[in-house]
Amino acid sequence: MKIVMLGAPGAGKGTQADKIAEKYHIPHISTGDIFRANIKNGTELGKKAKAYMDAGGLVPDELTVDLVLDRVKQDDCKDGYILDGFPRTIPQAEAFTAALEKENENVDYAIDVEVPDENIVKRMGGRRSCPNCGATYHIEYIPPKQEGICDNCGETLVLRNDDKPETVQNRLKVYHESTQPLIDFYKELGALRTVDGTQSMQDVFDNIIAILEG
Repeated sequence: MKIVMLGAPGAGKGTQADKIAEKYHIPHISTGDIFRANIKNGTELGKKAKAYMDAGGLVPDELTVDLVLDRVKQDDCKDGYILDGFPRTIPQAEAFTAALEKENENVDYAIDVEVPDENIVKRMGGRRSCPNCGATYHIEYIPPKQEGICDNCGETLVLRNDDKPETVQNRLKVYHESTQPLIDFYKELGALRTVDGTQSMQDVFDNIIAILEG
């Protein structure tokens, strides 16, 4: 079972990917994790990626695809995998699809966790994190026991720059411009399935399982 998770930043696709991975015992793969692992292990691909990252640039599509292909060929992916944060662009999706087709394989499902922009801005604007221990909260959904204070270490919680409304709106604009076309791409391939991400976390998960087992 090869799954691609789609959805805007803050739509909850990472959380759902974790739950799917746990249920089906397949790896949840994010490009960030792949980059870090290759750089840490000093692989040839990792050295190339690090050079771009150190220079403050984006890792090119071709190299990103090579890194992902290298990862999905590992033993733990033999029963499938979930890709989160990849592909991000049409060229990445085309190159990845072409590489899979050479092996007579394909993406089984591209699951789009759909959440309106205004919900995401509200969702992310309510996040609070602890600068000391890294614990995360939400003022509405997962509030700390004492308002503004971390349950674990007593540090004052902060709203990260990433979660400020103007930053979130900018990230959503970038998402719609670059990643949204992937929805059409996977729709044409017949792999796209859409889930209402405004439901509770459990309901979203139940809907995804119904798709995977339907």
